[in-house]
Amino acid sequence: MRTFTFPLAALTAPLAALALTACAADAPAQDVASSSDGPRADRELIFADEFNSGALDRTKWTPIGMDFWVNDEEQAYVDSPETIQFADGVDGADGGVLVLRPVYQPGQDTNAERNADFLSGRIESLEHFTFTYGRAEARIRMPDARGVWPAFWLLADAPWPSEGEIDIMEYVGEADWTGVAVHGPGYSGDMGIADRQYFTDGSDVTDWHVYAVEWKEDVIEFYVDDVLTFRIPKTNTEFFGEWVFDNPQGVILNFAAGGIYPRKINGIEEPYVGMPQETADRIAAGEIAMEVDWVRVYGAE
Repeated sequence: MRTFTFPLAALTAPLAALALTACAADAPAQDVASSSDGPRADRELIFADEFNSGALDRTKWTPIGMDFWVNDEEQAYVDSPETIQFADGVDGADGGVLVLRPVYQPGQDTNAERNADFLSGRIESLEHFTFTYGRAEARIRMPDARGVWPAFWLLADAPWPSEGEIDIMEYVGEADWTGVAVHGPGYSGDMGIADRQYFTDGSDVTDWHVYAVEWKEDVIEFYVDDVLTFRIPKTNTEFFGEWVFDNPQGVILNFAAGGIYPRKINGIEEPYVGMPQETADRIAAGEIAMEVDWVRVYGAE
């Protein structure tokens, strides 16, 4: 695994001006059936997990362990039923649900340099499934909690960011918005091409939403509930560096706690990097989790 420093951060001002031109405000959403109604009849489904079995399908996913650490995050990942859970009968979900849950367990971290008070879950498809071009989407619900950092993203199995990263959804605890980004050589970390989408009509991250990316040879498009929110053309990206989004990428779901991206948004340094004591207390009380109803990947159109 790569151990990069900044997987997604706020745009610097010069980059923002150009990157935002890649999104056409009046662009029509795709003419497809709502993904919340089930798999898309017009697309070849090449990977899916509905999370209905009550256990992690290890033919599809690999859990990440304590050796992995990036971004000053305040958790250690662990392959445990405490952090990677499954639930039935969840309000608003269709069948079973994957639950990635941070837990407060000081003294369990085996990395003396990090010495994290929290454990959490991260699963990756890279060893089992990768794809090049297509649509990846997941139906997700998240907590309203400052300094949490759940994410749904795509990553190549190569030194970062040489073959690219596509962040379909990142959330750092401000419930009215989520972020997207791409990273590659010359436009990574703080210089990643990024954007936010803001919820409307009284909705926020605590509701179920379908987060999706359409990855094509010459453009990457992001959607929330089938509404186009941001478009990144190849020509736009090449102002900053090489377009590297022609290599296989795998799917990642993770729940980080604190870290540099939340800190850059909320300015919190203590008691944890990017995360206040209130959120730590809620984690300790078992109140915080990322719920995933399903993940689906479709082949290129």
